Amino acid sequence: MGVPAIGGLQLTPRQKAAVIVRLLLAEGDDIDLARLPPGLQTDLAQEMALMGIIDRDTRNAIVAEFCDRLESVGLSFPGDIDGTLDLLDGHLSPDTTDRLRRMAALNGDGDPWDRIAVMAPTLLAELARTEAVEIAAVMFSKLPVPRAAEVFGLLDPQLARQIAYAMSLTGGIEAAALQRIGKALIQAADAVPQPPLQGKAGEKVGAILNFSPSTMRDSVLAGLDDDDAGFAGEVRKTIFTWAHVPHRVDPRDIPRLTREVDNAVLLKALAGARGEARETVDFILGGISSRLAETMREEMEALGKISVRDAEAAMDEVVATIRRMEAAGDLFLISPEPEEDEPPAA
Repeated sequence: MGVPAIGGLQLTPRQKAAVIVRLLLAEGDDIDLARLPPGLQTDLAQEMALMGIIDRDTRNAIVAEFCDRLESVGLSFPGDIDGTLDLLDGHLSPDTTDRLRRMAALNGDGDPWDRIAVMAPTLLAELARTEAVEIAAVMFSKLPVPRAAEVFGLLDPQLARQIAYAMSLTGGIEAAALQRIGKALIQAADAVPQPPLQGKAGEKVGAILNFSPSTMRDSVLAGLDDDDAGFAGEVRKTIFTWAHVPHRVDPRDIPRLTREVDNAVLLKALAGARGEARETVDFILGGISSRLAETMREEMEALGKISVRDAEAAMDEVVATIRRMEAAGDLFLISPEPEEDEPPAA
C-alpha cells in the first residue's frame, strides 16, 4: 500500500518550506542550503524525511502562497551583524567595521572567529606566544590555511612543534566552547599594545612605489640612494614590479596567472614591454604551451604599437593580480636571495 497523499490539511510553515525546496530540487535548481543556519538545515531535513506524498492541488496552493509572499516583499535585511557588515562592505571605515564585529562577538551576536581570521599575522603570533598551547592550537585550527601558515612562520620552531601536536587534540571541542575561546582571544588581542603606526617604513614606501609609474619609482629610489642607502635597500626588498616576475614567480604558476588576468590586459602588457621588460614577456610566454604562446604572439602583433602609459597600466594590473593571488594563497612569491642583484625597476 502506498503512502497516502496529503491534501486538504493545514500544513505548518516548515512543511510548506519543505515542499518548496523539494519542488526546486525536482526542477534541477541549484539551492545553496549550506547558507542557512545549522539548526534550520536540520529542521528542514527532518521535516522532509517525515513527509509523504503531496497531492497536486496542495502543491499548487503552496506555490501560489509562496509567490504571493515573494511579490509582497519590499526589502529584506540580513538579520545578523555579519550579514549586515558584508552588505555594507566598502561603505564603512575599517575601524567601524572592526568595532562592530568585536561588539557583536563579545555580545554573542556574531562569530568571533571571523574577526580573528582577519587579524594581523604579528598580532596572531603574539597571541600564540602568550596564550596556553592548547588555546593557540584551537586558534590555528580555526584560521584559514594561508594565514595559519604565515603566522606559523613567525613562531619559534619549538613552540610551533608544540602547537602542531596540540592541534591533533582539538577535534572534539563543542561549538559553545569554541565560541568562548574565540571571545577570550578577542579580549586578549584588544589588550595587546599596538604601535601607533603599523608596519615598517620601508614596507610602506615600497608598497606605495609598487603602484607608482616607473619614472617616479626610479627617481625616488635614486634620491633615497643619495640620502640613505641602507633605507633605500630596505625599500627595494619590498618592491615587486613587472621586472621582478621572472625572478620571483614560479614558472609552474604562469598558466594559473594567465587565466586570472584579463586576456586583453595581458596582451597589452606583453605587447607594450620594451627593452629589459621583454625578459618578463619571454618568461610568461615560456611558461605556457607553445601553441598558446604562438597564438598570443600573433594577437600581440595584431595590436600594433602600445603607448608607454597604456603598457605600464597593463603591467601594473598584472602585478596587482599576482599580489592578490599571493594574498589568497594561490601562489607564493620566491624570496630574493640577499646576495642577488635586484633587477631594474620597471
